[in-house]
Amino acid sequence: MRYGMAIDLNLCFGCTECAVACKSNNNLPNKMWWNRVLTDGGDHPDTPKGTYPHVKMTHYPVSCQHCANPACAKVCPVGATWRDEETGIVVQDVDKCIGCRMCMGACPYGARVFNWEEPAYAVDFPLGDADAPSHVAGVVEKCTFCGNRIARGDMPACMEHCPGRARHWGDLDDPDSDVSRAIAGRNTIQLLEDKGTEPSVYYLA
Repeated sequence: MRYGMAIDLNLCFGCTECAVACKSNNNLPNKMWWNRVLTDGGDHPDTPKGTYPHVKMTHYPVSCQHCANPACAKVCPVGATWRDEETGIVVQDVDKCIGCRMCMGACPYGARVFNWEEPAYAVDFPLGDADAPSHVAGVVEKCTFCGNRIARGDMPACMEHCPGRARHWGDLDDPDSDVSRAIAGRNTIQLLEDKGTEPSVYYLA
C-alpha cells in the first residue's frame, strides 16, 4: 500500500479550509501550521499575475509530500524520521527527535516546523481528534497524513473538510482507488520533481 493524494488545481479556490482543518483536528499549537496554501500569482498572497483582463492565479496547498525517496529521512542522525513501508507515509517520531533540524534543511518543500517553545493554544482545552498527536517543545513536526485517523478507517481531515472537493485520497498502488482514478488521464504536477524525492502528492492541472 502506498497512500497518496491528488489535488485538483482547477477546483481549489484557496479558501484555506484544509489548513484550518489540519490545525484544528491535530490540535496544533499557536503559530504552527502543517498545511499551507500558497499562491502562484502576484507578489502577494491571493493576488493574480498579469494585467487585467489577462490575469491568472493558482493556489497550491502544500504540506509534507510523503515522498517515496524522502530527503529528510536520509539526513536524520537518530532515525526519528523514516518512510513506513506498509503505508508509504513519512513518519516523524517526536520521542526520538533531538531537535537538530537537519530534516528541515533537507526538505525541499519547507514542510516541517520546529516547536521552539512549550506549546501554547488559543483555548484552554484540546481541539480536534481525541487521539491527535501530542506536541512538545524542542522537536520537529509535520503533516502525518492524519495517521491516527487512517488507522481507524477515516480519511485525512483536509480531505473531509475541502468544500471544493478538490482532493482525492487513497492507495496509489490500487488502480481502482479514488486517487488513482483521479490521476488517470490527467496532466499532473509533482512539486520539485528534479529533486528526486518522488512525492506522493499529485496536483491535477
